[in-house]
Amino acid sequence: MAPWDFLFEEKTYKVGKNGVSPIQNMAAYLGGSAIQTVGDNPVTAYRQLVQQYAKNLAGETVAPAVATAEANAVFIAAPFTASMSGLWPRLIGVLFKRIPKFGVLLGYTYLSGNDEPGYAAATAASILSAPFINPVRMVEKQQRAFLKQTGTEKPIMEILGEASSKYFAPLFRGTVPLMGHSLASAVLGLVGQPKLQKYVQQQIGQTGQLSGSATNLVASAVVSPIYVVVTNPLSRLEVIMQTNSIKGKSIGPFEAVRELGADMAKFGLSGIFRGQGIGIFKAIISLTLFHEGRLFLTRQFKAYNVRTGKIPATATA
Repeated sequence: MAPWDFLFEEKTYKVGKNGVSPIQNMAAYLGGSAIQTVGDNPVTAYRQLVQQYAKNLAGETVAPAVATAEANAVFIAAPFTASMSGLWPRLIGVLFKRIPKFGVLLGYTYLSGNDEPGYAAATAASILSAPFINPVRMVEKQQRAFLKQTGTEKPIMEILGEASSKYFAPLFRGTVPLMGHSLASAVLGLVGQPKLQKYVQQQIGQTGQLSGSATNLVASAVVSPIYVVVTNPLSRLEVIMQTNSIKGKSIGPFEAVRELGADMAKFGLSGIFRGQGIGIFKAIISLTLFHEGRLFLTRQFKAYNVRTGKIPATATA
């Protein structure tokens, strides 16, 4: 049985107990991801530059304050270009990255008979989707990797052309840390945040003190620092491995770890956790936008199912 066979099965389009069909649920996840991608792109770009500029053009490790000043200079010189850099591959990645990830996450959940994704589904999704996600993240980072030198983002076709000369192998740089990053993202963001939001709603929301959007923000604010502490070193490894020139020699996982270790030896925890504060801010924005978008689209699908008579009106309550 091929992975895409589910698209032709009747049960894929049958409305379930949660008020939407599996295909509608998938569309809501993809839509929420697209909304998140556009909303958090400036913060994503800024964080990459803060982490990337840990080394100057001479290859020397610099203090975190110097790296931040370099990132600020790039954004001041070209605010729109810097803010929107890497957006197109990220939007394209909503399909190339999210369909495999959400497909495995929701498919595993459906086959296991659960209504909501669990930790086993998150683990499967993070491992199996990494080879699809990594090339998009590589292209995204390469687009903004040379903003300081050129002032413009690198064209996608130029990046792909350089990668093709090496049989596209460079597009898979950073896959190992990505698997860990993706696992933390799935466990904390896709599974943990909704569970925590439901708990917050039970404790506070039902009293009328907080709306659904407010409890979403509270849950995101609680999960985000944990997520960033776990993933920030992994994010640094990705940046180290994915921002050097494709034409040059690749940096492997062990070499990247040594570089990260040298940074920590020189600047302490501030060296290894460069971009931590920005990362927490980004994670709060990302998680909130994603879940707000997903829930909004889910409500629209439920309303559509009521109008078409697929479910009773009480199901949307």
